[in-house]
Amino acid sequence: MSASAQEKSKRILHGPIAPTLWSMTWPMIFGVATLISFNVVDTFFISLLGTEELAAIGFTFPVTFTVISLTIGLGIGTSAVIARKLGADDHEGARHAGSSALWLSATLVAVLAAIGFFSSDYIFARLGASGSIQQLIDSYMNIWFLGAVLLVIPMIGNSILRAAGDTKTPSLIMALGGLMNAVLDPILIFGFGPVPALGIQGAAIASVISWVVGFSAIIYLLVWRRRLIDLLPASFRSFVQQSRQLLTIGLPAASANMLTPIALGILTAIVATHGAPAVAAFGAGARLESIASVVILALSMTLPPFMSQNFGAGKLDRVQDAYKVALKLVIAVQLLAYVLMLLMLPLIQLAFARDAEVARVLAWFVWIMPLGYGVQGCIILTNSSLNALHRPLQALSLSLVRLFVMFVPLSWLGNYLAGLPGLFIGGVIANILTAIISYRWFIRLTNDLRGELPKSHKLATETQS
Repeated sequence: MSASAQEKSKRILHGPIAPTLWSMTWPMIFGVATLISFNVVDTFFISLLGTEELAAIGFTFPVTFTVISLTIGLGIGTSAVIARKLGADDHEGARHAGSSALWLSATLVAVLAAIGFFSSDYIFARLGASGSIQQLIDSYMNIWFLGAVLLVIPMIGNSILRAAGDTKTPSLIMALGGLMNAVLDPILIFGFGPVPALGIQGAAIASVISWVVGFSAIIYLLVWRRRLIDLLPASFRSFVQQSRQLLTIGLPAASANMLTPIALGILTAIVATHGAPAVAAFGAGARLESIASVVILALSMTLPPFMSQNFGAGKLDRVQDAYKVALKLVIAVQLLAYVLMLLMLPLIQLAFARDAEVARVLAWFVWIMPLGYGVQGCIILTNSSLNALHRPLQALSLSLVRLFVMFVPLSWLGNYLAGLPGLFIGGVIANILTAIISYRWFIRLTNDLRGELPKSHKLATETQS
């Protein structure tokens, strides 16, 4: 490990919490915001093709997010395992874990993408896609599935960098990929010079090209520039051992993340009963939610390495303090985001609504759903923190409670009682209730873990304080 990486690890373990966490998070805010903003631009260009094209992208979201959720879960496992090893000063183990993580993730995503490719028609028919929209979906998803492995490698590679305390490089890689996608989108969708207009298929091709750039950059950095991993695992036995550690956290984390697209699929099917314009508006709203939640997403990437390294060093007080600092920041930022979204509602409708019904549903979405983003952020950060403390089954349980005890049932009930506005209100109420549960859950866990610390860890912590 390089001297700069060791210095970053030292700051995570001994530096002041709020400034250290902020120094790790702000580069990720930039990277995530850049990437997501270009995804919103992607949605904007597709919306120019028509309501059916926008609806088609709305149907793809639960499926693409399933693959991405698997990758995110494996990234959480990668970050937690490597950061804990670094906190315990096991640099060789961290290096072996990183190599195994890349190969394991690529294999699992390739299998999932192949299943999606060959069962695409069945999946989208169950979600409620009609014949003409199904053809648009196929033209997009056939390309997307073929390039999915190129997406997973940069995401896992970024997790390796973040585990070592480097958040600036992943943000630059994310921004580069997003910029490539935004530049290529209008060219490939609408045509330019000798490049023919490819419509919705062009958007998928633009994404795959941007993934190729990210793939090349991360492999160069990890293997040859930083030498954080080897191109191949040390041995097959080492690969199996490291994979078991990664999957112990990664599979429950991936399962928890994959529950979200399942829930979104159910909600999309409910929304589809209100017609294609409603699905188009709901899909656009989901993408707006991601950009409004950029601080949450950034913190969900930087808080776990901070917690895992301190957990590995036995510093549970720093873990709990960092959690509380992050929650306060999320609540404050999301209140501001809600106000900004209301002020920008006319512009949002102008950008994404091609008819009055889409504009009407978008207005309901913006007025209601962002009210729950702050507490939703608390749930997301609690979930990622549980994984960081190597409690993946508890994180999975929290996700089950949030989505299938609270969110889906209350959204369905709201839709039954008051239509789409009721569906959105039900989701907000579900997030508030789950946030209360998640906070009490995490505080109780960290208090219990503090009581279980070995005496040597307790003495070291008391001496440093």
